[in-house]
Amino acid sequence: MKKNSAGFSILIMVAAAIIINPFTASYYQSMQLEEVPAAKMTDSLYSEIAEKSKLYEAVPQDAEIHKIWKATPGYNGVKVDVEASYQRMKQGGIFDENLLVFKQIPPKVHLKDLPASPIYRGNPEKPMVSFLINVAWGNEYIPKMLDTLDKYHVKATFFLEGRWVKENTELAKMISDSGHEVGNHSYSHPDMSRLSSNAIMNELQRTNEVIEAATGKKPDWFGPPSGSYRDEVTSAARSLQMGMVLWSVDTIDWQKPSPDVLFARVMKKVHNGAMILMHPTDATEKSLEKLILSIKKKGLSIGTVSSLMNEERLIREPAVLRKQDQQ
Repeated sequence: MKKNSAGFSILIMVAAAIIINPFTASYYQSMQLEEVPAAKMTDSLYSEIAEKSKLYEAVPQDAEIHKIWKATPGYNGVKVDVEASYQRMKQGGIFDENLLVFKQIPPKVHLKDLPASPIYRGNPEKPMVSFLINVAWGNEYIPKMLDTLDKYHVKATFFLEGRWVKENTELAKMISDSGHEVGNHSYSHPDMSRLSSNAIMNELQRTNEVIEAATGKKPDWFGPPSGSYRDEVTSAARSLQMGMVLWSVDTIDWQKPSPDVLFARVMKKVHNGAMILMHPTDATEKSLEKLILSIKKKGLSIGTVSSLMNEERLIREPAVLRKQDQQ
C-alpha cells in the first residue's frame, strides 16, 4: 500500500507539471533547447514570445541548379532568439515585435557546392538586385554614373574588358576606389563560345592580371561578352575561382533607347534577385537616378553581385517575415 501511495503521488506531480503551460513545454522540446528555468516557463511574456516566434520563422533554402535559371544561390533561414528577445522586452513587460532578436540559419548546400553553371539571378526570395555594368567603351558617361551611384550609396559590379583597362588604368582605378566591385569581361571581347581551350584561358587570365595590376583586386565574377559561352567557358572561369554571371533583366541600352523607354523596360521586369545588365551610355546615365529611386521604392536593395549571391537574409523589419505575409 505504501508503494502504491508513493507511486500515485509521483503520477500526480508529473501530471501537474505537464498541465502547466503545455504549449511552451512542447515548443522547447521541438526546438531542442536546453533546460528552461521554471520561472520563465510560467512567465506570460516569455510564453507569448515563444508562441508568436513561430510566425517569424523561415526555413533556409539550399543553393540549386534550376532548370531554367541555372545556378541559384541559397538563402538563410531565420528564427527568433526567444531568450534574447525576452531580455529586451522584460523591462517593458509587453510583447513588442520591434524588439525581437533573430538568428539566421544557413542552408546545407551553398553556391560553391554546385557544379560549374552560369548564374542568371540571385535567390528569388532575396529583396535585392544588382547592376551589372559592362565596360569596353563609353568613358564619357562613367564619371556621372559614378556620381549618381555615390549620391544614393549604391554599389554596382563593373565588368571590365582587359584591353579597356590597359588603356584606361586611371578610370578603372576610379571605379574600384569608389567601392564598386570589378569583374572580368574578357580581354578582347570575343565570342567566347567559338574560342579554343587555350584561347579561353588566355582571355580570362590576361584580364585578371591587368585588372589586378590596375586596382589591386582579383575578380570573383566573369561576364561573357554578349552572353555567349559554352560549358568549357564556365568550367574555365570556375578553375580561376570565378563564377560566370549573365543577367535576368536587360536594358538593351546599346540600341540607344530614350531614357524613358529604358526606365520602363527595366521596371516592367525587375524582380527579387534581378541582375540588371547595362553599359555606360547616354540613356543609362540619364535614367540611372530614376531607376535607383524607383527600385528602392519597390522595397528592393541594390548591391554588388557578391552581395546578391550572399546567403544572408535581409531583415529590415520583423513584420516582413510573418508567414501570412509570405503567402
